[in-house]
Amino acid sequence: MDHFHQIQNVGEVQEPMLEGWTTQSVVAGFTNKIKLGTLVTGIVYRYPSVLAKIGASLDVLSNGRLFMGIGAAWNVDEATAYGIPFPPVKERMQRLEEAVQIISKMWTEELTTFNGRFYQLRDAYCNPKPIQKPHPPIMIGGSGERRTLRLVAKYGDACNLFGSVETVKKKFEVLRDHCRSVGRDYDSILKTKLGHVIIDKDKEKVTEAVRGIPEDRLREYTIYGTPDEVRKQIEALGEAGLEYLIVNLEPGRELQALDLFASEVVKKL
Repeated sequence: MDHFHQIQNVGEVQEPMLEGWTTQSVVAGFTNKIKLGTLVTGIVYRYPSVLAKIGASLDVLSNGRLFMGIGAAWNVDEATAYGIPFPPVKERMQRLEEAVQIISKMWTEELTTFNGRFYQLRDAYCNPKPIQKPHPPIMIGGSGERRTLRLVAKYGDACNLFGSVETVKKKFEVLRDHCRSVGRDYDSILKTKLGHVIIDKDKEKVTEAVRGIPEDRLREYTIYGTPDEVRKQIEALGEAGLEYLIVNLEPGRELQALDLFASEVVKKL
């Protein structure tokens, strides 16, 4: 994730947090296949033109593996701490729309000029261009039905949501309606979701791990259980229209959980 402080529900604010773009640049150097991207970069943190340049550079240096994640930002406490202006949500959404247009233009046009309400570019170069053509996929994070999902329909190559099977199904129907209204092929958008996975062969250990998590958060944000139970929950998300699942695993036992998730869930899907 692209944050400067640790975020609520994950840890204490003062806990170590590596800067996202620097970190994935390092990861690019010792991997060959995985896609690299932030989930997601808040638009208030970097000028869109600079972000376009950063993204193009990473795509080149990773041999075409960037998966650009971008969103309107939400963490006002973090922005305030860093002295970053944090406008109201309506303006952030408007800035996000301009930002996605700027990034797409800079990745595909030799010379970019843009005259928006918030951003103005004049004869901006972004060379070298990304390796991926026409450009790296742009994932717009967020599930706001009136603004965010409409931006996905207009500009996004992928969306990223939270939510239960019922929530995801509803959001995809809203996205389908937006696609219809703007003349976009709904099937051309990759539908993704972030979920927190709690997995163990021992059912009692799972019960202990989820104890204390509020019921609504457990229902909307968590995939949990034995390997078979986790696999069935993921299959249900697929039946609801999800195409690409991105997961967090339990802090403190990530490697153990990853091994179990890979061998007992992923291989059987």
